[in-house]
Amino acid sequence: MLLPCILLLLGGCTSYITPHGIAETPPSTDGATKLVTIPLPIIAASPNEGMTTGALTAFLLHNSKDEVTTLLAPQLNHTDAFGTTASFYGAYYPTAEHSLEINLSRSEKINEDYELKLRESSFLNNKLELNLHLFGFTDGSARFFGFEARTIRQQETNYGDRERGSNISLGYDIGHHLQLTVGERFRTVSIGAGAISGVPSIRSRFDESSVPGIDGFTTQAVRASLSYSTLDNRDTPTYGGYTRITFEPTLRAVGGAGDYRHYEIETKGYIPLDHARYISVFRLMYNQTRGENVPFLEQSILGGENSLRGYGRNRFIDNSFLLCNIEERIRLFRWEVFGVTADWELAPFLDMGAVMESLAKGNSSNFELNPGLGFRAVVRPNIVGRLDVGVGKEGPAVFVGLGYPF
Repeated sequence: MLLPCILLLLGGCTSYITPHGIAETPPSTDGATKLVTIPLPIIAASPNEGMTTGALTAFLLHNSKDEVTTLLAPQLNHTDAFGTTASFYGAYYPTAEHSLEINLSRSEKINEDYELKLRESSFLNNKLELNLHLFGFTDGSARFFGFEARTIRQQETNYGDRERGSNISLGYDIGHHLQLTVGERFRTVSIGAGAISGVPSIRSRFDESSVPGIDGFTTQAVRASLSYSTLDNRDTPTYGGYTRITFEPTLRAVGGAGDYRHYEIETKGYIPLDHARYISVFRLMYNQTRGENVPFLEQSILGGENSLRGYGRNRFIDNSFLLCNIEERIRLFRWEVFGVTADWELAPFLDMGAVMESLAKGNSSNFELNPGLGFRAVVRPNIVGRLDVGVGKEGPAVFVGLGYPF
């Protein structure tokens, strides 16, 4: 069933949408929209989901300046745990101040993902920025190993993580580089049966007394952040720096799952050489959660495609984490494929991080070192396709997705 569908996707070309239909060559008159079709295979090996194979076709629509403003990407893939998954991703970037993303995904077994992201930064002469994220998903491959840094593979359990929620924030520019952001986060979580055979259920080893939130929870939190940025681009930066400090209190009296607080500081730097052919990138991040009976999925978490890339999502959980990521993004060549100019990058990286009770109680022996190699195709200013291969103590992990990891 999957193979014939994938074969239908395999074809690439550049065409033009005109009022009279689709033409294969540029029309002699204005008013046509350039459409580029690019087929891509999908091969990934996530520690949580296992081997994923499939294909997608990316449809890129251009504006009159030959800039990509719309990306549409239907996708079919297959895993043993979830069967066939049909997905659709769409992104619309009409200007630098506006963006809209939508993701729809449904598997034959358990898994689903529905997301909407909206960014609008044209208010008050581009000083006020609105960000909205609505989401609903079920992940039948979720894992829990216990708390603290020294959890072992033999403690692995599986569950179905079903979540619905929203994130909304308003950011106001104070001067040229400084932004104050306030927002609200809503999240409701239910824990059900997982889909991974051979891995014990979370409830076979843990209960609510030992793992708060295992019976599900609903929480609501307010958030305040102060950020300083000199980046040259929001999505595909080549130089500059970024620092953000965040405080997020959660109160039971106003709908929170308990009384606890998140503190986070993140700093990133981008150092270009040879006209940005080489970009040295680093990120340093510290997160702390303080309070009693904090739901396990609300604590400080490491693991996955955007933190420790040698492990699956949510591999390590505790009250705090310290994370450092280093990459060298090397532009191998700039190549035009089906009429789209893309930078093809190689990115050796090293991820270092650990969870801990607090920074004062951190132990150097608990830190994970995940070396790896990334491959990226970048269509500037806002589209990044990536494949990252990281190696941890439990073996390699392969992640495929969109956007830089940081």
